[in-house]
Amino acid sequence: MKRIVTALILIPLVLLLVFLGPGWQWLFTLAVAAVAALAGWEFLGLAEKTGATPPRVAVVIVILALFASNLYWPGQAVAIRGILGLGLLVYCTFSRPADQVLAAAATSIFCLFYVGFTLMTLPALLEETNGPSLVVFLLCVVWAGDIAALYVGSAWGRHKMATALSPNKSWEGALGSVAGSLLVTGALLGVGRFFDLWDSAKLSYSDEPWWYWLLLAVVINAAAQVGDLAESALKRSAGVKDSGSILPGHGGVLDRIDALLLAAPALWYVQVIHQWF
Repeated sequence: MKRIVTALILIPLVLLLVFLGPGWQWLFTLAVAAVAALAGWEFLGLAEKTGATPPRVAVVIVILALFASNLYWPGQAVAIRGILGLGLLVYCTFSRPADQVLAAAATSIFCLFYVGFTLMTLPALLEETNGPSLVVFLLCVVWAGDIAALYVGSAWGRHKMATALSPNKSWEGALGSVAGSLLVTGALLGVGRFFDLWDSAKLSYSDEPWWYWLLLAVVINAAAQVGDLAESALKRSAGVKDSGSILPGHGGVLDRIDALLLAAPALWYVQVIHQWF
């Protein structure tokens, strides 16, 4: 019940931010930045359990600076990411004992990439033509796959997929996840066609053939499942079950967005590559 209540509160808020309109995209970026900061704080907490001593406050400030720089200098994203990463290296070099610098710098810079760079692709997707449709597509594919995996795996899961990383995940659940993502994609295509009839660009998928979206759903689902397993591996390394407890029934923020951390960049990269051909 806690999971359901939390989802019923958060999902409408997320969709509201997506559909606010072009003049309000900064608010969406601000919300994503806050999520990245919380997830980064939790990740650094995991790193501390392995013996590393990353500067948590400094890393969170750098993550927020990454998102702020994208608002003001979007064309300099690569250079700014490099400067911020090197800045963390320098900070760790002079703020930590010599025997702790390697672990502190490595976890700090990886955190910037793992939750900062990956979530930066969400505002980038929203800024594209038909951006709200892309973000809604991404979220629905990931959410539907997650829900389908949970119920299919619980009911029919017999063949374990990665017992060393996540003992409860099964191949049946993984296939159910793909099926759930495909079903929600079909539903979105139908809803998008309805909006097209009313000359609305708020939610439209007519710019590509139907098979493109189905294929994209499979790619995103695969990336989401790998992202889930990757976060499970990080938690196993730290010897914890959840990254935090801020979300009732869901654990920490990092637990809730682990699939998005790979799924969002996957969609962004596919869109970039697709523009080349």
